[in-house]
Amino acid sequence: MARQKLPRFEYNTQSENVIERGKELYTTIKGKWRETYFKNRNPIVLELACGKGEYTVGLAQVHPNKNFIGIDIKGDRIARGSKRANDLSLSNVAFLRTPMVFLEEFFEENEVDEIWLIHPDPQPRDKEERKRLTNPKFLDLFMKILKPEGDFFFKTDNFPLFEYSLQTIPPKFQILRQTIDLYNSELLREHFGIETHYEKLFVAKGYKINYLAAKSLK
Repeated sequence: MARQKLPRFEYNTQSENVIERGKELYTTIKGKWRETYFKNRNPIVLELACGKGEYTVGLAQVHPNKNFIGIDIKGDRIARGSKRANDLSLSNVAFLRTPMVFLEEFFEENEVDEIWLIHPDPQPRDKEERKRLTNPKFLDLFMKILKPEGDFFFKTDNFPLFEYSLQTIPPKFQILRQTIDLYNSELLREHFGIETHYEKLFVAKGYKINYLAAKSLK
């Protein structure tokens, strides 16, 4: 397995659309994504815990006038998204390799227009609550970098995590739409047919997909 990952790590070092430790932009990009990397004034959209970047790449194809950044700590997964974006010649895609706790080191307050959180690790055990990406600590962090009236989208196949998230999302986020069965909801069209690898597996096993869309009220 490690041998399979090594070529992907090497790919990341050579790929211009991957920003990671050791590259110049890793320490200089904060507040300068539009002018330095994308070289436009288009909205910035994040996919957090992006995995293989299915949403980062898929949404970038649907919305060429938005800038998309997939963020994850797993370099081998990022490499797959990076390669797909490169193969499709997408200039509105970047990948950032970093833990979520360090987001403020890469984004200024109000720099981000949208955040997508798609099938994050549910961290089901009680002692793992602090690692859940919808725990109040992370939601406050997302609120800081998200602009006023910025959009927040959350999707999970894990119903306990969805219930937990409905309780932890603060009043500063107004929930606009939600469903506990996305594939039998008109809200499915908001996803443009984009599915993650694991989503396909869970749907095939009969799991329901939970989804909500919210807006920042700060």
